[in-house]
Amino acid sequence: MGCSSCSTGKDGQPKGCKNNGTCGTDGCNKLTVFDWLSNMSLPGGVEPFNCVEIRFKNGRKDFFKNSEKLTLSIGDVVAVEASPGHDVGIVTLTGELVRVQMKKKKVAIDSPEVLKIYRKATQRDIDIWQEARNKEDKMKVRAREIAIRLNLHMKISDIEFQGDGSKATFYYTAEERVDFRQLIKEFAVEFSTRIEMRQIGFRQEAARLGGIGSCGRELCCSTWLTDFRSVNTSAARYQQLSLNPQKLAGQCGKLKCCLNYELDTYLDALKDFPKTEIKLFTKKGTAVCQKTDIFQGFLWYAYEGDWMNWHKLTPEQANKIIKANTARESVNSLEEYEVLIEKEDTSKSDFNNVVGQDSLTRFDSPKSTNKKRRKNKRRKQNPSKNE
Repeated sequence: MGCSSCSTGKDGQPKGCKNNGTCGTDGCNKLTVFDWLSNMSLPGGVEPFNCVEIRFKNGRKDFFKNSEKLTLSIGDVVAVEASPGHDVGIVTLTGELVRVQMKKKKVAIDSPEVLKIYRKATQRDIDIWQEARNKEDKMKVRAREIAIRLNLHMKISDIEFQGDGSKATFYYTAEERVDFRQLIKEFAVEFSTRIEMRQIGFRQEAARLGGIGSCGRELCCSTWLTDFRSVNTSAARYQQLSLNPQKLAGQCGKLKCCLNYELDTYLDALKDFPKTEIKLFTKKGTAVCQKTDIFQGFLWYAYEGDWMNWHKLTPEQANKIIKANTARESVNSLEEYEVLIEKEDTSKSDFNNVVGQDSLTRFDSPKSTNKKRRKNKRRKQNPSKNE
């Protein structure tokens, strides 16, 4: 659902919320869902599923019962049951896909966690909700100042007001257990509202706040990724990535979730490769694996003592030598199995001129002509010196 801040302003200029990495008004590209069953009608006599998925600030989503049988569609603003009072959220999914999501997240339909929808939000509900949301940034700054003054080792990352403005939830991260009893007292006096403290992990913090990753796109955890699987350094080793924490860590300080995306493909490709720690025994000497290229399907071995000369083998050839060593059969040398490397002709270029026949500097004025013009002007101005 698009929000009003993305529309055009005066003279057709784009407004924009100026919030780099995520939508500042909480309406664009935040865990959006494509309802691929929307163009299909239900069979005769089947009632539509009475539960709806609703999103609140950032990526917080919950399931609610549509007990009043309201006609809801994706993007509607509704008032839902909360404790205490009511909350305001945006409908993100309706119909049979909600049943699938509830089954996936193991949420029972008759669970007490599934609250009910009161009504479609009125203009008064939306005004109170927006007024409470506008207080959050100033409250966050003041809350951090109070936490620093009390010398608490915690970081208040986000504040979320309830739709009716009766309660504020403070999300914080901390490496150790924090005694925030005095902090809650000062918050209640300072902000004059009901306070709830909720600790989240560093990955959840990055998902709530959003941002731009090193790939140039919005963070996966804040746009579409909902399940956080553990990421190990072995995933980087299987993909032959350098173990540089500055490159492998995301904005949350943990290993990037995208290291798991292609891991299964690498593991399938490595099934045919022998283990790199296995040595090859030949009459010429013992060979040790130096390099593995998963994409081309080659391995490079070098004899012990002759580390400069590498021999290129395929996984099938390396496994054949390992099988011969296991059967205690003699292998003369790696040269018998080595793959011949065709020398590339560097004189021929494989690239194409995408610009065409024109040069990239065709619009630049040649410097030599300017120098000649200047010299001619000087000669005309001072003819006596030239003589």
